[in-house]
Amino acid sequence: MTDRISRPALAPLLEPAHTALLVIDVQNDYCHPQGALGRHGADLDFVAPAVENIVRLIETSRQVGVTVIFARNWHERWTESPGWRARTPRQSEAGQAGSWGAEFFTVAPARDEPVLNKQRYDAFIGTPLDTMLRALERRTVVLTGFGTNVCVESTARHAVFLDYRIVLVSDATDTADGPTAHRASLDTIARHFGPVATTSEILAAWSSEALGKVRALSVEPSRAS
Repeated sequence: MTDRISRPALAPLLEPAHTALLVIDVQNDYCHPQGALGRHGADLDFVAPAVENIVRLIETSRQVGVTVIFARNWHERWTESPGWRARTPRQSEAGQAGSWGAEFFTVAPARDEPVLNKQRYDAFIGTPLDTMLRALERRTVVLTGFGTNVCVESTARHAVFLDYRIVLVSDATDTADGPTAHRASLDTIARHFGPVATTSEILAAWSSEALGKVRALSVEPSRAS
């Protein structure tokens, strides 16, 4: 289980100047009862608590200087290969470019926050996410959004393959595939890719007290020299 796996201290890992918060697929098709998943009978009770935590993380990120990046499914006919179209009906209907279903649900980017339009589950494929993170000198990626076992996990794995540190937020992610699938992804990430933490733990790492300790430690060697 994830809570039995040792992990590094979060505050140094989440130092705001080198951290990005990635908000994945918080869109009508995956969150609203009239969206693609809802129309196909998905139980969306998990959405509200996860989105509430995502909003808290976005607001705090803006206050402490963490870069907020929004990624959304944005499918267009010229990126739809036969293999990609061979998914389940609810998946192939969702996230169509320019549709109501592809619009953000509850969350909204600020004017200076980037929006990545992705055509695959992985937010790195076909987008400038890697270039953006390197240009902004962001070494840690905090992952939130939907679904844990599909787009979030795909992106988390790729981030680690590109040598980023990751933290996946357990209660700011979830999936329409149910709690078993959600928990399995959390366990896989925690065992093999990076820490899994709660929203409260992330916010505690971004508290004034925690950040003060991290910054004091970072200048300690020069004081001793």
